[in-house]
Amino acid sequence: MARTKEFDPEAALQSALELFWQRGYEATSMADLVEHLGIGRASIYATFGNKHELYLKALDRYTEGCDQLFLAELSQPGPALPAVRALVRRFASEATSLEMRLRGCLVTNTAAELAPHDPAAARRVELSWEHIETPLHSALIRAQAQGELPEDRDPRALARMLFVMLQGVRIVGKASSDPARVQDAAEQALALLD
Repeated sequence: MARTKEFDPEAALQSALELFWQRGYEATSMADLVEHLGIGRASIYATFGNKHELYLKALDRYTEGCDQLFLAELSQPGPALPAVRALVRRFASEATSLEMRLRGCLVTNTAAELAPHDPAAARRVELSWEHIETPLHSALIRAQAQGELPEDRDPRALARMLFVMLQGVRIVGKASSDPARVQDAAEQALALLD
């Protein structure tokens, strides 16, 4: 007869996500996970697999919430450009907040730490990035169709520029103690939409 789990796998996954987000993949050991989650190593392996598999599941959990938020923010009915502006300003504001300065974005952190040598992590990073760039592109197409964005602007190129700038904002926001650096960059990027 199989034993029933004495812990909540969803809560344990969320706890693992928080630990990986705070420390990174390499700096988090299985011993750290056992201690932080409060469950045995065998239970972690039986439920989530090895450390790498647990990390990927935590990353999936993180991106699900973020990706849905981007889509919801950028697909609201009505004028599209205000939503794009609000998203860029939100990124800039979050990037300079104390919480984000300490942890950054888990996807951006994964891109820097694991993606260059971990194909599974790289696929997840790329998919998450597509879930930001694609709604940005769609919103800019809508903005152009509604007369908010000048006809001579390329919505695809603008979406890519904004996406790359947003990722840079996350990196610079995490490392810089000068919030004006991030805020000024965001406003300059938004000026390209006028």
